[in-house]
Amino acid sequence: MSLQRRRERYTIIHTWKILQEEAPNSTSLKFYINERRGVGAKILPFNYKAQRSVSTAYDNSFGVKSSRLWNLLPKQVNSVMELEAFKIALGEFLAQYPDKPPVPSYTPPISNS
Repeated sequence: MSLQRRRERYTIIHTWKILQEEAPNSTSLKFYINERRGVGAKILPFNYKAQRSVSTAYDNSFGVKSSRLWNLLPKQVNSVMELEAFKIALGEFLAQYPDKPPVPSYTPPISNS
């Protein structure tokens, strides 16, 4: 498993713990329930008139990254209530997608370019 995949998996698990109130919500994440998609995370609003450096910091913040990753999960995964069952469901979901993180100056064998 690549470092990027591990980091994303950890972020999703930590977001689940915040949702279940097993970890402190220091980033003020807010969740909502959607009948079709399950539990969703609100992405914090951003002032688009801010400088580019502020925009980068916003995009890289835990609150924004975790919300974006969480909202990619299907209802079967994000509605699981037990930690171990959630980890298993998350692992099965992530296994459906190839673990090929972007590497600078490397062209994969199968590419459109």
